[in-house]
Amino acid sequence: MVDLHTHTTASDGTYSPQESVKRAKEKGLQAFAITDHDTVEGVKLGVVAGEKWGIEVIPGIEISTVDSGHDIHVLGYYIDTEDEEFLTRISELRNVRNRRNEMIIANLVELGIPISLDEVTKKSKMAGGNIGRPHIAEVLIEKGIVKSMDEAFQIYLGKTGKAYANPPRISPEEAIRYIRDAGGVPVLAHPGLYDNDPLVRRLIQNGLVGIEAYHTDHSIEQERYYEELANQFGLIKTAGSDFHGERNGVIFHGDIGSKYTTYDTVIQLREVAAKMKS
Repeated sequence: MVDLHTHTTASDGTYSPQESVKRAKEKGLQAFAITDHDTVEGVKLGVVAGEKWGIEVIPGIEISTVDSGHDIHVLGYYIDTEDEEFLTRISELRNVRNRRNEMIIANLVELGIPISLDEVTKKSKMAGGNIGRPHIAEVLIEKGIVKSMDEAFQIYLGKTGKAYANPPRISPEEAIRYIRDAGGVPVLAHPGLYDNDPLVRRLIQNGLVGIEAYHTDHSIEQERYYEELANQFGLIKTAGSDFHGERNGVIFHGDIGSKYTTYDTVIQLREVAAKMKS
């Protein structure tokens, strides 16, 4: 079993890379990918821990982009995590992410909710790690504004939420190019959440190599649809839990290994990456 979409404290998860590796091993996975948002900081620690626990850790990333005002996420596998140009590019993406946090917090304050960036930053479990909406949600829960992560996103932080903000970011096509330039394999994350078939088909024409057909938030019908679409265009079909750790005792998205594929998918990704680098 292989889970190709998980997050650690290098991003907006609550488990360290080492803890994530241990959990993946306990779940019986043969391999899993660390795909933090706009950073590869957790990959090295994960790889070392994987050697200790006897589980393969696949280097990955999830790049945040925007298309027509909507968040679109592009996964990248087997990128060169030492590529200087790539590291500079994703550093710039994190600056945009920080700006978004500031905008959301300002919107919450305007709504009469007393919250500060300092409070949110303290929710990060890893020094220098990304800060994101889940951290803001944690503060809202702590203050009694909402009772759960789902409620925080539904009322305030999701794309229809009262405090939602989305500053200009790169396009998904640019993310695909960033990943390919770094020798990686670009895969569209959870396409079912976008409900935008023309977008998916457009990205296929612009260098997309795979599609996350199986995801925690996909319905069975969606999984079948994207499986067929991948087969139609010769794309690699991936699966991911989108594990973000636990918050207030609740697993955010799915638990590690709750969505999985076979090791054959890893072999496919690795072979494509080898061709990218050659």
